[in-house]
Amino acid sequence: MFSFAIAFWAYMLHCADRTLYVGHTDDIDVRIPAHESGLIPGYTATRRPVKLVWSQEFATRYEVLSAERQIKRWSRAKKLALIRGDWKLISALARNRQEKERASTGSARTEEEESRGY
Repeated sequence: MFSFAIAFWAYMLHCADRTLYVGHTDDIDVRIPAHESGLIPGYTATRRPVKLVWSQEFATRYEVLSAERQIKRWSRAKKLALIRGDWKLISALARNRQEKERASTGSARTEEEESRGY
């Protein structure tokens, strides 16, 4: 009996308008040429040519979908760091975002206002 392992891929394309498109597939060798030729309707069809700039293999569909959703929420700077494999910068950008989120959910009062009881 044969057992075929299915690989799942997250990938990023650089589009002609300088945007970055993130997607996933279970057959990257078919999907990328389909994007390049405009066979896939939607975002990349009107932004050709496109170029594959990053891809990573995942063991399960759940893992690849989670990675795709996470990367789609990233800033352009963080995506470019991923393309370069710059994990130090990715980590720094993640820390900066966490600090901004903490600041925005905290009190809007300054320390002086708090100490005076305002």
